[in-house]
Amino acid sequence: MPKIHTLLREQRVPTDLDTAWDFIRRPENLNKITPEDMHFEIVSEVPDLMRNGLIIEYRIGIPLLGKQVWLSELKHVRERHSFVDEQRIGPYLLWYHYHEITECSEGVCFIDRVHYSLPFGPIGDIAHLLYVKGQLKHIFDYRKIAMEREFAVEKSSDKALTGSGVLA
Repeated sequence: MPKIHTLLREQRVPTDLDTAWDFIRRPENLNKITPEDMHFEIVSEVPDLMRNGLIIEYRIGIPLLGKQVWLSELKHVRERHSFVDEQRIGPYLLWYHYHEITECSEGVCFIDRVHYSLPFGPIGDIAHLLYVKGQLKHIFDYRKIAMEREFAVEKSSDKALTGSGVLA
């Protein structure tokens, strides 16, 4: 049986639950939180808002392999709380990504829990050690910065609009 890896990330952002949910339920926002060096592209037509059973086709750039197809299904959508994206076709043998948002003292806590497995047995294990583990760290480190930027801009704009009427 292939080794199943788990990646867990938590991030707190200064926003409210409605604003956070409105951001993550829009499939096109994945472009905003994915590093440019992945050459990420949504290929399929996507609705404005996600829904259970939505299938999204992406293309991602993988060094040495070039552009790869990634087909995900969005499922287990719980309004203002959580959803799962599960790879149907792509570079992983298993990719099950649980997303959750909850209110916390700092605003909203985003939780990402990914269970994943690579194909090719021992070669996949070596690829994980040499490349995949670091690449996933890079992706989620970028996502943290992008989310902070996304919600800091929003928070600054809200303050400017509700302040004395003078934009700083």
